[in-house]
Amino acid sequence: MNHKEVIALSILVFILLIINILNYTLWNSNKKSYALMIEEEMRQISINIAGAEQFEMLPGIGPALAQRIVEYREKNGAFKKIEDIKKVKGVGEKLFEKIKPYIKL
Repeated sequence: MNHKEVIALSILVFILLIINILNYTLWNSNKKSYALMIEEEMRQISINIAGAEQFEMLPGIGPALAQRIVEYREKNGAFKKIEDIKKVKGVGEKLFEKIKPYIKL
C-alpha cells in the first residue's frame, strides 16, 4: 500500500467509526426516551376510573377533595378532557397544573 492509500483507508475507518458512535448514541437516547414515556404513562391515573384512594395519592389532594372528585364524576358523567377536573370545587388552575403530569382520561 502506498502512502495515499493508507491515508484514504485511515479516513474511511475514521468516518465509519464516527457513524457508528453517532448511531449508538442516537439509538440509546431514543431508547431512554421511550422508557421514560412508558414510566410516565404507568404512573398516571385515569380520572374517569380512579377511586378516592387513588386521587389522594396526587399532590395537593386530600380525602375530602378526592371524594368530591369521585362524586362529581358520578353525578355528571365521565370527564371529556382532563381540564374538566377543574370544574370540581377545590380544583383550581394552580392545583390542576400540579396534578396534570399524573392524570389522564
